[in-house]
Amino acid sequence: MEITQVIEYLKNYDGRQLKLMEVCGTHTAAIFKNGIRDLISPKIKLISGPGCPVCVTPTAFIDKCVAYAKALNCELLTFGDMMKVPGTAGSLSENKAAGEDGAKANITIMYSPLEAIEKAKANPEITYAVAAVGFETTAPTYALLVKEAARQGVENIRLVTALKTAIPALRWICENQNDIDGFICPGHVSVITGVHVYDQLAEDYHKPFVVSGFEAEHILAAIYRIVKQIEAGEGRVENMYPNAVKEDGNPKALQAIEEVFTSGAAVWRGLGPIDGSGLYLKDEYEVYDGGSRGLDDDMELPEGCRCGDVITGRINPDQCPMFAGGSCTPMDPFGPCMVSSEGSCGIWYRNKH
Repeated sequence: MEITQVIEYLKNYDGRQLKLMEVCGTHTAAIFKNGIRDLISPKIKLISGPGCPVCVTPTAFIDKCVAYAKALNCELLTFGDMMKVPGTAGSLSENKAAGEDGAKANITIMYSPLEAIEKAKANPEITYAVAAVGFETTAPTYALLVKEAARQGVENIRLVTALKTAIPALRWICENQNDIDGFICPGHVSVITGVHVYDQLAEDYHKPFVVSGFEAEHILAAIYRIVKQIEAGEGRVENMYPNAVKEDGNPKALQAIEEVFTSGAAVWRGLGPIDGSGLYLKDEYEVYDGGSRGLDDDMELPEGCRCGDVITGRINPDQCPMFAGGSCTPMDPFGPCMVSSEGSCGIWYRNKH
């Protein structure tokens, strides 16, 4: 079917009201960039899910990273999108300038976690703490970091992990929000996991789970397939991104994750604890563990902040009073949804202003 036919069908859809969740923050950005909401019927509502790893990272993780950055002979390595996430004693950015106690934190923006190995070899007197955040997409890189450090006998590296897996969160959504009719599954995550990880979800909840790429045509095709499944009374998995996503994913990446990490409960900001959704270093790699377990505490966000409802798709960002009132912005964020480039509030803000 030609894309013009897909658009015509979706634009003229006049069935029952549908609510579809895009799980990936990159999909949210692409939906705005390509004006996809204007190309489909108002009866098809697109909502954002917990697809931004920065957004669901609890406050205790930020506090742990700050503690490492301020410790003697320690340096924190992190990606830039973590710098403004609020902690109980300020963000990494605020502590790098000067924390509440006046002490500056030793923080370096990394471009690859593997940089830690060369830094650690060159400066054996310094402990390098790596802020390891992400889903299945980035977990293999951290696994390779640990394996390579172990192979070279480099032990002055510590991982502070907030690594999470997507499937337990999708199951949590299905269990707690019955009004979602179908899911646009994350392309990047699916490159690693493959498509069979969604089979049990589709069977248990009888809802469409359609893997999509990131071009406008990809997303429109995924929406079309979800709607057609719903109309046919079906709920199954489809792969609409076959040039990048294979049925069984990336076996080498999955093997690296399996070798280094074990699963356990993890707290998702806005959702709470989800069993089996966190990745933690196995016992044989405990020398690299920066104290990642038990980082469950989360500070209360200001009254009026509805970050949790945004992350779970219960409301759109512009329905949050702090967003609508202009008191939460990318330059002065309260909730993590406003911080990351993949956070739904930040995406809405950049496209609405």
